[in-house]
Amino acid sequence: MKTLAPSILAADLLNLGAEIKKIEDSGSKYVHFDVMDGVFVPNISFGMPVLSAVRSCTDLTLDVHLMIVKPNKYFKELISLGADMLTFHLEALEHNEIIEACEFIHKEGKRVGISIKPNTPAEAVFPYLDMVDMVLVMTVEPGFGGQKFMTQMMEKVKAIRAKNATVDIQVDGGINNETIKVANEAGANIFVLGTGFFKAPSTPTIEALLNEK
Repeated sequence: MKTLAPSILAADLLNLGAEIKKIEDSGSKYVHFDVMDGVFVPNISFGMPVLSAVRSCTDLTLDVHLMIVKPNKYFKELISLGADMLTFHLEALEHNEIIEACEFIHKEGKRVGISIKPNTPAEAVFPYLDMVDMVLVMTVEPGFGGQKFMTQMMEKVKAIRAKNATVDIQVDGGINNETIKVANEAGANIFVLGTGFFKAPSTPTIEALLNEK
């Protein structure tokens, strides 16, 4: 399945309900929800009350991207507030903690994603590909929106896709109507858009973006 995952980090927060309705109208299957702690990445974003509010106004999959230290401390509460997928960074946990995290999240009936920063090689996630539902390849340095897409990250996407034909591969950072085609050709199938979605003159859809000449 190919889908957009609009990131509400770029949404109009004063009109968040309407912005989520826009995601629904686009046919997208995911709402991307960035959690930043100012430690793992140099920015602070949303927390538990906002997640609860988003859950109350949509049935879309809440794709929670944890850019935080010790993400495993918060899995249970995030799930209780409505997270459908928890994506944590490989760089934030030790090997045994990653295995325990995958087991716990799946036991709770939720999906697991594992993310890697630009400086982390694709091979680092290979041991976990059979344990996760999705790999998130960051195509910018995590922590801020509006950065330029790193084309060289597509080699990671290709390597992960070659290793596992069925795992979802998400890309996040600098995705627009041009770079989404590059990522799609490399093997990604879930595309996080921020300003490219919410600031577009008309509501983007996955079909329109991939087929646009």
